[in-house]
Amino acid sequence: MNRHLPVASLLCAMALAFLAGCAGYNWKPSVPEAMRTVSVPVFVNESGVTGLGSEITRQTLREFEREGTMRIRRTGQSAIEVQGVVKSSLSRIVAYERKTGSRNREHEFKVVAEVSVIDKRAGTVLIDNRRYTARTTFLGHDDKLTGEREASGRIAEDLARQIVDDVLAMKWDSPTADSAEAGKDK
Repeated sequence: MNRHLPVASLLCAMALAFLAGCAGYNWKPSVPEAMRTVSVPVFVNESGVTGLGSEITRQTLREFEREGTMRIRRTGQSAIEVQGVVKSSLSRIVAYERKTGSRNREHEFKVVAEVSVIDKRAGTVLIDNRRYTARTTFLGHDDKLTGEREASGRIAEDLARQIVDDVLAMKWDSPTADSAEAGKDK
């Protein structure tokens, strides 16, 4: 009798179990075909950081493009519109230089934005002013503004990933996709 037969049988059984577990997985996006166009007008910037609204808008468009389910369209030509307001930005010192004790070294930078997603065809709000928060750190000695501007790109990427993930994860069959998660703080 072949002594490798039990090992081969075991491997075959494991492969079949794995394939059976994957049989229910769907590679098709959950977004209906008619809803796969998106526009993102420039985010309103109520923070003190110049250009932050534009940077978040740019990164959100890039994230939709990178993910690939939605096609980017101009405002008025899309099924979905993502509208955002950068509500606040805050930076605070989290570490000092040991040598001098008075020169700040590391800052935490936090940005809060509120985002709404509108179904332009039906005229309904799918996500209503959901709050998103992103944080990062930056190094700086005396020029906090330059540090905030440099960290803005990382903040914008983080916010964009959160927004796009939520848009794609919505339950598209329900008219009020946001009812259970209104005001969610990321």
